[in-house]
Amino acid sequence: MTANQTNVHFERILYKKYEEVWQYQSVLQNELITKRRLAKAAGITDFRQEHHYILVCEHNPVYTLGKSGSMDHLLLTDEELAGNQIEFFKINRGGDITYHGPGQITAYPILDLEEFVTDVHLYVRNLEEVIIRTIADYDLHGFRIKDYTGVWLGEEGNLRKICAIGVHMSRWVTMHGLAFNVNTDLTYFDKIVPCGISEEDKSVTSLAAELGTEVDIDEVIMKMLDHFEDVYGFKVANKILSTHINT
Repeated sequence: MTANQTNVHFERILYKKYEEVWQYQSVLQNELITKRRLAKAAGITDFRQEHHYILVCEHNPVYTLGKSGSMDHLLLTDEELAGNQIEFFKINRGGDITYHGPGQITAYPILDLEEFVTDVHLYVRNLEEVIIRTIADYDLHGFRIKDYTGVWLGEEGNLRKICAIGVHMSRWVTMHGLAFNVNTDLTYFDKIVPCGISEEDKSVTSLAAELGTEVDIDEVIMKMLDHFEDVYGFKVANKILSTHINT
């Protein structure tokens, strides 16, 4: 994709309530949709968004279930969720159930694809490519596998998913995105059927698990943003990690 150095505004959000971040994504998505709709109504044929957004978050423990997911894939009762202080939400992205929590990078691009390429399949493949390139910086070979969205490691009989992807799109403006396990506590995945995948030869992994040591998550974020720029052709306008939002 190319976008003539389209500007993308970066925000780092730490431990804000999941529902608030979800609502914030919707606000930003609707902002871009409204601006383009008004431009079209005014007959502006060369309209370009002032900027797009990418939110990079670490959440408190939460399970989210996508539109095509099954409640059977959540293996905890409401009481067990509350007792373990884990939130749960049914949300408007594609895909099944997954976990978000500390040590995991969630990246939510809010992009108007009319300034990139209006191709959902390509958009998702490029999200995968960002993470494939990021983990390559740590000498890990990530890849895609047939029928399963996301980024995988390993070999036949021992496939390990390091990044899950689920998106929502309205009028070609994106929200939701990817969940990249860096220093994630993987035991949380034991209480769900991750992404609805129950095959015994497929599991979940993290960058730390593959490397045998914890990783500087700020370093990983900067590498990931560099690869977002390369893959999508945009420019992150404020790539400074001090833009944290803490609650």
